[in-house]
Amino acid sequence: MTGSFAKKFIGDRAFYKRVLAIAVPIMIQMGITNFVSLLDNIMVGRVGTEQMSGVAIVNQLLFVFYLCIFGGFAGVGIFTAQYYGAEDEEGVRHTFRYKLWMGFILLLTACGILGFFGKDLIGLYLNEGEGGDLAATMDYAWGYLRIVLAGLLAFTVVQVYSNTLRECGETVVPMRASLSAVSVNLVFNYLLIYGKLGFPALGVNGAAIATVLSRFVEMAVVVIWAHTHPDKCPYIRGVYRTVRVPLHLVRRYFVTGSPLLVNETLWSVGIAVLAQCYSLRGLNVVAAQNISNTVSNVFSVVFFAMGDAIAILVGQHLGAGRFKEARDEDNKIIALSVFIATLVAALIFATSSLFPMIYNTTPEAKRLAAQFLMAQAVFTPQIALLHTTYFTLRSGGKTIVTFLFDSVYMCVVSVPVAWILSRYTQMYVIWIFASVQMADWVKCVIGTILVKKGVWMHNIVR
Repeated sequence: MTGSFAKKFIGDRAFYKRVLAIAVPIMIQMGITNFVSLLDNIMVGRVGTEQMSGVAIVNQLLFVFYLCIFGGFAGVGIFTAQYYGAEDEEGVRHTFRYKLWMGFILLLTACGILGFFGKDLIGLYLNEGEGGDLAATMDYAWGYLRIVLAGLLAFTVVQVYSNTLRECGETVVPMRASLSAVSVNLVFNYLLIYGKLGFPALGVNGAAIATVLSRFVEMAVVVIWAHTHPDKCPYIRGVYRTVRVPLHLVRRYFVTGSPLLVNETLWSVGIAVLAQCYSLRGLNVVAAQNISNTVSNVFSVVFFAMGDAIAILVGQHLGAGRFKEARDEDNKIIALSVFIATLVAALIFATSSLFPMIYNTTPEAKRLAAQFLMAQAVFTPQIALLHTTYFTLRSGGKTIVTFLFDSVYMCVVSVPVAWILSRYTQMYVIWIFASVQMADWVKCVIGTILVKKGVWMHNIVR
C-alpha cells in the first residue's frame, strides 16, 4: 500500500528535474515581482493609511483586468502548448495573433470602463467606520488610477509574448524581463514616492509613474529578445506577416477559450465583491487585507508556479498523445504542490505578526492584518489543491467544466456567503473570511473526483 502510494504521488529525480526546470524560473519571476510589490506596498504604506488603502482599492479593480487577460489567453494557450508538443509552428503563430486581437479588445474595454466609471467603482469600497479619511482615500485612488492606465498597453503586449514563450517551454526570458521591470519599479518608487536624489516627492502618483515605467521596460526586454532569437522560438518568424487568423480557428479558439474568459472575469469580479463585503467593516479592514494579501502572495509563488507546470508539461503530453504520462505527472505535481503549500502555511503563520508592524497604519489595521495572515495560512494547502486541480482540468480543454468548477461556484456559493454574513449579521470579519474559505471544501471534493476520473485527458489539436 505504501509502495503504491509512493509510486503514484512521488516522482524520481528526472521527474523533479523536469518540473523544477519549468517551475523555478516562474517561481523566481513571481517571487521577485511579489517581493517588490511588497516593498512597493510598504513604501506607500509608510506614507499613510489613506494612501495605502487608495492604492489597494485600485489594484483590486485592476486585478479584474489582469484576470480577464489571463482568461482570454488561457483557452488559446491550451492550443499553443499542444501545437508546440506536436511541432506545429504555424499553429503557434495563429494562437499568437489571436492573443493580440483578444488582448487589445480587452484593453480598450477596460480603459473605457475604468476611465468613465472609475470613481464610482472606487466608492464601493469606501464605507463609514474607523480607519481614515474617506475623501482623501478617494483622491489618492483616483489619481493613482489615472496614471497606471497608461501602463496597461505594455502589460497586454508582455502577456502575449510571455505566455507564448512559457507555453513553448521558455520560462527564463519572461523571468529576466520581470526582473528588469521590478528593478526599475523599485528604484523609481524610492525616488518618486519620497523625492530622493533631486526627484520630486510625488507620493502615490510617484508609485504609479514607477509602475508604468516598469511595464514598458518589461515589454521592451521580452519583445526584443523574441525577435532577435528566432532560432529558439522559430514561430516568431513571419508572425506579423499578417494579423489574420483563419475563421475556423477563431471559432475553435473562441469556443474553447470563451468559458475560461468568462470564468476568469466572473472569478475576479467575485474576488472584488468579496473584498467589498469585507470593506463594509471599515477602512481598517481594507488596509489589513491589503497588507495580508501582499505578504501572503510572496510566500504563495511556489505552489502557484505548479499550476503553470501542469499547464505546460501535462499540456504537451496531451498534445503528443502521451495520456499515461500526463496522468502520472499530474498526480505527482499535485502532491508536490500540496506538500510545499503545507510548509508555506507554517511559515506564513509563524511570521504573521511581524510584517504588519512595518506599516505606518493604525494599531487596529495591524492587528487585523496579522489575523488575516493566520487565517490565510490555515487554508493555504486547500488553495494549492484547488489551483492545481483547476489547471489539470484546463490542460485537456475541459473549459466548460472549469467554468462550473471555478467561477460558477464562486458566484453561487462563496459570494452569497460573504454577502449575507457581512450585511445581515454582526459577525467578526475574520470569521466571515474563514466561512468563505470553508465553503470551498465541497469544491475540493468535486475537483479531486474529476481529476481521478480522468475527464480532462483529451488531445484537442489533432
